[in-house]
Amino acid sequence: MTERDDSILSPIEDAGSRGSTWSRNASGEWLVAGQPLSRIVDAVGATPCYLYDRDRLSERVRELRAQLPQGVDLHYAMKANPMPALVCHMARLVDGIDVASRGELRVALDSGMPAARISFAGPGKSELELRQAVAAGILTHIESFREIPVLAQASERSGSAARVAVRVNLPFELRASGMKMSGGARQFGIDAEQVPDMLRRIDAAQLSFEGFHLFAGSQNLRAAAIVEAQTRSYDLVTGWLDQCPSVPRTINLGGGFGIPYTLQDLPLDLAPIMDNLAALAARARSDLPGARLALELGRYLVGEAGLYVSRVIDRKLSRGQVFLVVDGGMHHHLAASGNFGQVMRRNYPVAVNRLSPSRESASVVGPLCTPLDLLADRADLDVAEVGDLVVVFQSGAYGRSASPREFLGHPDALEALV
Repeated sequence: MTERDDSILSPIEDAGSRGSTWSRNASGEWLVAGQPLSRIVDAVGATPCYLYDRDRLSERVRELRAQLPQGVDLHYAMKANPMPALVCHMARLVDGIDVASRGELRVALDSGMPAARISFAGPGKSELELRQAVAAGILTHIESFREIPVLAQASERSGSAARVAVRVNLPFELRASGMKMSGGARQFGIDAEQVPDMLRRIDAAQLSFEGFHLFAGSQNLRAAAIVEAQTRSYDLVTGWLDQCPSVPRTINLGGGFGIPYTLQDLPLDLAPIMDNLAALAARARSDLPGARLALELGRYLVGEAGLYVSRVIDRKLSRGQVFLVVDGGMHHHLAASGNFGQVMRRNYPVAVNRLSPSRESASVVGPLCTPLDLLADRADLDVAEVGDLVVVFQSGAYGRSASPREFLGHPDALEALV
């Protein structure tokens, strides 16, 4: 153990000073929605739980909208966090919702977002999902030639032409992205060289063509890479204009905006991205009269507004190393654990819900019978005891819904929008 030095910021306090700031009260508890964390947890009912701060969600959207140029819409990529209450909240803040399954579509339709502003992407959409999309009147992002006759039949059945856009497998990758979704051979979208043929088939099938979906990758903290991908994507579209069945009404440039997870990560600089979007929007007013550009963001909108909270159920010392065994873990928060043993594992920001006179190096582990159940490896923490709450920050995206919650049969985590 080491004596506490209050002149040194803890990892999340330092990260917070560069991004979403979380603060403590006079007793040392973290504040969520203006309330001490322990009180919020009591109101939710139990640990482990995910807490999403609605004021932080709203503020992130406000900050982004203040910088978005005219002619650029903001969509929420629901796969980042499909909690129904959160989706309903986001539906009041954004211009559209993008879904990736019929389950997500049902939540989006229930959220109050008009069907005309919901879009559906995914490489394996079933016939049932495609029929549902047409009947609901949402925009389908076509990713396979197989989808065209299914959509045509569904159009005939519903009495209205399917609204479609072409999702393109771009001929380049989003450099420095956490997850690349274009370039080379991919299961996503139509290869760029096949787009002219796809446009001809859409026209022949008498589907209602509305535009393009161009998503290069995700979790990128380099503005220059995002600017390059957006510009090259737009340039591709202008090369297809004379082959489109009609003038595109929407050009979805995807997202890719990342958030910092460690002290080594610097927040994304939005200024050059917004300058470039303003230039592209000006070009679009000339090239595509009446069309709008769109950003499709998930993690960037919700990731920093969420906490994963668990409670210490045991404190163990093994050959000089402290282990804090908590009631949550990998089965609820796979990403924080390292995604089943990724090679380069890095701790998410983690903290104890109280201040102590000293700090220590401790590993936060869950109750599962596997060494992969690790939420923090030798983290610098306030000394914790049984009963204390441990918080994993940056947990608003790809948390509970992206985790193997049935693994080993432990109880599920609760969720609350606070």
